[in-house]
Amino acid sequence: MIGILSYPFMQRALLAALLTGLLAPAIGGYIVQRRLSLLGDGLGHVAIAGVGLALLTRQAPIPVAVVVCVAGAVLVEVLRQRGKATGDVGLAILFYGGLAAGVLMSAFAGGGTGALSQYLFGSLTSVTSGDLVLIGILAVVVLVPTIGLAPQLFAVSADEDFARVLGLPTRFYNIVVVVLAAITVTLSMRTVGLLLVSALMVVPVAAAQNLVPGFYAALGTAMGIGVLVSVGGAAGSFYLDAAPGALIVVFAIAVFAVSWPISTLLARRRTAPVIITEPADHSEIPTPHVLTGTHPHHHGDPDCDHQAVIHQDHVDYVHDGHRHAVHRDHYDEH
Repeated sequence: MIGILSYPFMQRALLAALLTGLLAPAIGGYIVQRRLSLLGDGLGHVAIAGVGLALLTRQAPIPVAVVVCVAGAVLVEVLRQRGKATGDVGLAILFYGGLAAGVLMSAFAGGGTGALSQYLFGSLTSVTSGDLVLIGILAVVVLVPTIGLAPQLFAVSADEDFARVLGLPTRFYNIVVVVLAAITVTLSMRTVGLLLVSALMVVPVAAAQNLVPGFYAALGTAMGIGVLVSVGGAAGSFYLDAAPGALIVVFAIAVFAVSWPISTLLARRRTAPVIITEPADHSEIPTPHVLTGTHPHHHGDPDCDHQAVIHQDHVDYVHDGHRHAVHRDHYDEH
């Protein structure tokens, strides 16, 4: 590792990889909650249009790509909110329109598709000091709201209708999510490339969800996995003479592959521990029982992590702030 750090271009590459590893899973957690795992691919194609425009106008690629990608993401989100485009249609527009525009503008600039290759597949060793400063500034812009607004962004991403009932400005927060995703995708084009960035946004999140329960724990774990595979892939590419973007994604998939059997073992070990035993002479006035409808979850199964409470002649399970009691072929709530 000391040998790598003796090269200035590898110092910049490792710092860029570290920032990308933090950013991509951080916003990817909300993208996965929205069930839009392919959003990164769509935004990546819009960023290609930004790179093509930068080549055509002889401007720096990252700033132009950020502006174009953010504008495209906001446009599609606004159309979706107004009911003029579904999620699938919006992603299709991102995919094909952005890709076609980027290739055409690159061709008009005289570079052709070859000029786009370093942005499509990543080029860590070509990161300049100016690129690194810009990546660092935009990383702060992304991480501050991603972490600071975590409760609001999670509520909107997990259940938009419920968040609206709570009084949250769901339209604003939805736009915040897509804007942060657009910035992250654009910054990642130098590390993993625009064609592979979606994997770095989604795969560490999926691996983290296999390992730890709860959104916030999974988000922190995903960011840790992202840093591990990004820095490891960048360092590995130096020794293996391999493409860093592809190696980073392969490492991420390897971590997910390892997390899968671990999640199965953890699920089998999860039992509902009996933590409270109420006295047999329980003399309090019982609260009314509410009959629920069909219940898809079976308490007491190996994958059930709800706390069990011995209650006189039966067992209750603590569920969403109340108790479920088995009653023949259904559950009572009380």
